[in-house]
This record gives sequence, structure tokens and C-alpha cells, in this order.
Amino acid sequence: MDDSAVVSPPSLAGPLRLEPFRALHLDPSKVGDPASARLYARPYRGIAARVDTWIERGDIVADTTPALYLHEYRDEATTVRGIVGALDVTQLAADPHDAAVVPHEGVHPPQVRELARRMREMRLNPAPILLAYHATAAARALLARVRTDPPTRQYIDRGGQHHRIWVIRDPTTIARLNHAWQSSRALIADGHHRYAAYVDSYRAAPSGPCGQGLAMLIDQTDTPLRLGAIHRVLDGVRQHDLLSALRSAGATISDTDGSAANAPLDASTLAVTDGTVWRLVTLPIGASECAVDYLHGIVIPGLRRRPHAIHYEHSVGAAVARTGHDHASVILLPQPTLDRIWPAADAGRLLPEKTTSFQPKPHAGVFMRSMRDAQPVH
Repeated sequence: MDDSAVVSPPSLAGPLRLEPFRALHLDPSKVGDPASARLYARPYRGIAARVDTWIERGDIVADTTPALYLHEYRDEATTVRGIVGALDVTQLAADPHDAAVVPHEGVHPPQVRELARRMREMRLNPAPILLAYHATAAARALLARVRTDPPTRQYIDRGGQHHRIWVIRDPTTIARLNHAWQSSRALIADGHHRYAAYVDSYRAAPSGPCGQGLAMLIDQTDTPLRLGAIHRVLDGVRQHDLLSALRSAGATISDTDGSAANAPLDASTLAVTDGTVWRLVTLPIGASECAVDYLHGIVIPGLRRRPHAIHYEHSVGAAVARTGHDHASVILLPQPTLDRIWPAADAGRLLPEKTTSFQPKPHAGVFMRSMRDAQPVH
């Protein structure tokens, strides 16, 4: 296999389920504190002992009884709620149409193997991957009932996120939740490489505790994650060459000014600049197609000269700042939507790398899963 290739992670067979696990939690005073990253510092083989030391010191709280957890967190703009539990990764779907958990971006095999090795050495899932789905009325009602009780924990972490956590140990509630999820499908929102590493770890050690991975299931109808655009900077591509490729791809181009940098773009519109001249570009795409897919599938392959490098920037300012060298061209992308991502995922088709940026992510340390006391999945 070409290690430079991007490959599709496997899809998980249904039904969608989350199982109780014994969570580890950083002390609230350490969540969101950059200094807490030393817990995960090399050597990775020493992290399990480090976790024990932090538990003894009280810097990590270890739950003694397995549970699911309803986790609500919020920043200054967005509130997100989801269920945190152990995701079974032992049953893969032969057909993406039958999958309960589906990817939409590819992964780099060397990075997957490195992450899998690291987690096995750490004997720890350090944070949940994020799965986005649309909950059934039954699932939403069950979680609303859970929230009628006071949260088990609530705090503001060092990074300013507000957290409320409800512990769910009642077997009947857990069984009803899993029943309510039976017909649901979830999209991997954040953590494609970690998800693939879960599967890789299970394949490497199928008789151990690697048959599960830590996941958070978030209802995009109730408390949706924000989807942000990830812009492209094409090093070594002059503006006139980019515009020529866009015209050849059927795009319509019009002049604009620098205000395009801050204006919202509709789903079929790009803004391009060399840092001086700005243009708006309308792509000939349908209602279920993504602009970023068209860009990477048709426009960039049609360039007279390929880019020396492609840079990915979350902010407009950071993207435009790169135009001062190497004849770089900036392409500002519209904010993607799940309605345009799901059709590709349903068909088992990968979207380009760094298509989506789901925000906000919970700060590291709110939930960890030890693989030392996890039960093997059969």
C-alpha cells in the first residue's frame, strides 16, 4: 500500500449502540489547562502509570461503576449535548448503505497505525470522537427526562467551557436509549483518524479490550455542532491560472472587493484572491453537492501547474496572510452543511481532506476511558 495514499475508514455495522464504561475525569481545575497535556507526554508506555499517580493525587477522578454520561458543554456561542459511551468497533459493514457509523473523510494509514500503537501503549482512549446524528423522538424524550434531575457534576473549566454531566446507570434507561438508536445512523464529525485507530487496534489485539472506543453521540437537531469552512491556499498558483481553471470547469466569475472576505458565501459560491484583487465564483453544482468536492475533483486537477503545496486555514485572515509569497492564491469556501455531506457519506464516497470543521469540541480531560479495566467485546 502507498503510505501517502488517503483511504476510507471502514463503516460500522448497525444497530447503533453505546455501552456503559468506567470514566476517568480530570479534576475541573485542570480541564482546559494547557499544562494538563503533560499527562499524555512521551513516553506513551509510561502514561498508564502516570494516570495512576494522578488518581492517587486527586488530579483524576475514576468512576467505580460503568455508566453512560449525558454531557452538556457550551462556549460563548453554542451549547452542545451528547451521550458519551463505549462504541463497539468489532462489527464492520460490508455495504456503506447498511452502516450505522459512517465516515466522510479519508485517513492516512501511517497516522492511523501510529495513533493505534499510541493508544495501546497508553492503555487509554484520551478523548471521545464526536458522532453527529438526528435523534428519534423517543431518544430525545428519554434524554429530556434524564435532564429533569440535577446534574451530577457541573463546573466551568480553565478554558472557559461550561460543563454539566448527568450519570446514567439505570439499566432500563440504557436499554431504552439503545433501542431508540437502533435505526439511527451517525456521521463521524470529529476524529476520523482516532476512529480508524480504534478499528486498527482491535484488528491488532482482537482478544483484548480494544473492541470498543470512546465516543460522544450528538443530536444535530437538538444542539447542533457548528460547521465552519476550512479555506485553501494554493502555493505557486497565480490568480490568472486559477481563474482559467475555474472557467474551464464551468464556473461564473465576477469582480468584487475586499468585503467578500467577511461576507457569508452561499453553498455554491467561492471567493478567490491573490491578496489584492477579489472575485466571486459561482460553481455549477447541485443541491446535494459540496463546493469543496468540486474544487478538488475538477478545478485543482485542471490547473496548468499543480500547487507547490496546499495549506488549510480556518480563518480568513490567516488564509489571506499567506498571499505575500510564492504567488499564492486564496480560495475562501462556504460553510458546509450536513445536507450536502450526508449524500456523499451515504454513498460511501469520500469528501476531500479537511472538508469540515465541527465546533466547539469539548476540552480534553472531561472524559477518558482506561483500556486496562475495560471488558473485552465478544
